[in-house]
This record gives sequence, structure tokens and C-alpha cells, in this order.
Amino acid sequence: MKKNNLIFSSVVILMTLSSQVLSQDWPQFRGPGRDSKATTVVPSAWPVQLAQQWKITVGKGDASPVLVGKMLYTFTRQGNDEVVMCLEASTGRELWKYSYPAPAVTGAPSSHPGPRSTPAVANGKIVTLGVAGTVSCLDVSTGKLLWKKENESGLLPQFYTGMSSLIVDGMCIFQLGGKDNGQVVAFDLNTGNEKWKYTGEGPAYASPSVMTAGKAKHLILFTEKSLVSLNLPDGKLIWQVAAPPLQRFYNCVSPYIDGQTIYYTGQGSGTKALQVVREGDKFATKELWSNAEIGAKWNTAVLKGGYLYGFTDQRKVYCLNAQDGQKAWLDEATHSDFATIVDCGSVLIGLPSTGNLLVLKPDPKAYTEIARYKVAETAVYAFPIIAGNIIYVKDDESLMQYKIN
Repeated sequence: MKKNNLIFSSVVILMTLSSQVLSQDWPQFRGPGRDSKATTVVPSAWPVQLAQQWKITVGKGDASPVLVGKMLYTFTRQGNDEVVMCLEASTGRELWKYSYPAPAVTGAPSSHPGPRSTPAVANGKIVTLGVAGTVSCLDVSTGKLLWKKENESGLLPQFYTGMSSLIVDGMCIFQLGGKDNGQVVAFDLNTGNEKWKYTGEGPAYASPSVMTAGKAKHLILFTEKSLVSLNLPDGKLIWQVAAPPLQRFYNCVSPYIDGQTIYYTGQGSGTKALQVVREGDKFATKELWSNAEIGAKWNTAVLKGGYLYGFTDQRKVYCLNAQDGQKAWLDEATHSDFATIVDCGSVLIGLPSTGNLLVLKPDPKAYTEIARYKVAETAVYAFPIIAGNIIYVKDDESLMQYKIN
């Protein structure tokens, strides 16, 4: 009897663990931990093709979809409106839709008319940032508008808003403003009331993350010209490091945080690592290394087994030693300007804008491609959502679900 109970308990535990793996949320930019890590079911042998389960039209935009429980949320442009949609994740069926009029994207950025900012979901709410700086907070169950902030200043970055919102400690945080006149604003998630505001250099196109130093939480983000740290509870500046953009004149690669170490890059400026250290009652930074040869234009690398893997500003896959910044290898194949990479445990999954999903072995000795799948016919500028054996891909106007059999 005891043996049977033990077997039954083991089965229940395994089923529970499997359920947790298959239902992992992806509630914000760059995944659950904002570190491009996903829980993935890796097959013993990768199939010849990924099975597409469904495909629907959701609208224009580069914002990544987000997944919470059994619901998918998208933020796109349909006609003259910016639209938030709630979909049944298993089928793509629309459950609710909220929209509001949005100004046209003009000039050089007009080829990307939809939102670039990935929504964030927490505590039963979803927050979005439109291309013209409109902040909205909706109820995730009904799509009801809870509060909204218009961009009264009219200030915008040259290529419209690009950062993706962050929800932390009951606050939603946005980077607003325009050239030489930027703001980082924390709103109360429940009420929309302003909790604090930091003013300084204009916003970048990268997105913030939270670092814990001692018992303190620091907000790490790029501005136009600097990498800065703000005290999370009140928004006060802790430290600032010069990070002037080169060649294309904007910062758009989000920093990667590992404990007290920050890895950051930009087009033409290589890759650097710095350590945050405590000096008395203050914090300061110490540069650990700098690699001028390898940097990225769009792609935040992932850290795996002591090595950084990512896509360079020359459209190639690279591997750097995270301890000293030395190049482990640089693959010669050319992909595309924009690409994402996700740490899926025993494999890495890269998705360049070409729509070729790459399954890679994290190997510091050489580029090792395990499988390659064509998952989109039009350009992809959004992160894939990878949860268990399901992959969601957003291309120019469509959202697709694929299954790893």
C-alpha cells in the first residue's frame, strides 16, 4: 500500500511539474525574469518541421505579445487606432479588444507604424505605451480602461517611443520625453498617480531592468548618452556612466544584469562589463572589461555557462567569455539587423527578422546549429514567446502558434 501511495505521489508531482513547465507565463519584455530565459520542453530529437497550430491577423507593430495563464495579449496598430487585444492562447480566439485613436507615424520611422513597446502584465492589469507616448492601464479580464496618461508635452524620441514598460513593487515605470529632455516616471499601478519622476537626458530605445545591490533595488536603464542607476523607491540618481551612442546615434540594446555585473553594448561601441560596488554608504561602478570588436545594434545577449551569446551589429552570431570579454568565436553566416535570442536551458533559440528560427547548442568552442525552421514569411521584430513546447511568433501583422512535437 505504501509503495502504491509513493508511486501515486510521484506521478502527481511529475504531472504538477509538467503543468508548471507548459504553463509558464511570459508577462513582459524579455520574459518572466526580464533576462531572456524560458522554460522549454526540449525533445530528444528536433522534428523536421514545427507544427503550426493557428495563425491570425492582429495588426501592425513590433511590440512582443505577452502570455499570462491561458491568455495572450497583443498591442498593435489597426488602421488609425492602437489596439490591445486579449486572445485565448490555445486557439487565438479574440476575447476582448480595447482601442484608441493614434497619430500617424511619419518620416523615416513610417515603415514601422505600430507600437514598439511590449506591454507588461501584473496584479490583474496590463499597461501599454503607445508610439506617441500614451500610457494606458487596463483590466486584464475585461479590457476596461482603468486609467490613462496622454503625452501632454508632445515630446518624443526621433523614432517614437521604444522602451518597454516595467511593473515592479506596485509601480509601472516608463521612459518618456524627447531629445535632451527625458523623464523616467513611476506611476502607481492601481491609481495612475505619479509616485516619482527623474528628469535628465532624453530617452533611449532600450528598456530598464531591476538590479538588487545589498538590500536595495536599483533601476538600470539607458538614456540617450548614459547608462544610469536610479533608486527604485524614489527615482533618485545613484550613479551614471557615459555611454555615448556611435554610428546610428541611439542606444537601443537593453543591458543584461547578472548579480552585481552589468553587460551592455551598442552599435559600433563594442561590449563592456561593469561591476557595481559599495563604497561606504554609496554605490559606484568599476569597469571589468571592454571588447571593442564585438557589439550589437539591437540584440541583448544571454549569459550561459560563463559565456555571452548574441547577434552582432554585423548580423553574425557570437560568443564571448563573460569573465574577460575575449572572443570565443564569431560565426561567419549573415542573418539580419534585428534578432532576438532566448536561453531555453539546454539550447538557445535565436530569431532574426528573417523569420528563420535557429536552435543552437550553447557551446563556447564553436557555433553549433541543431535545427532551423522558417516560422514567418514577413519580417519579425518581436520576441518569440517560448513556453514549454509552444512557441508564439509575431511578424508584420500576424500572430502564430507553433508546437514542438
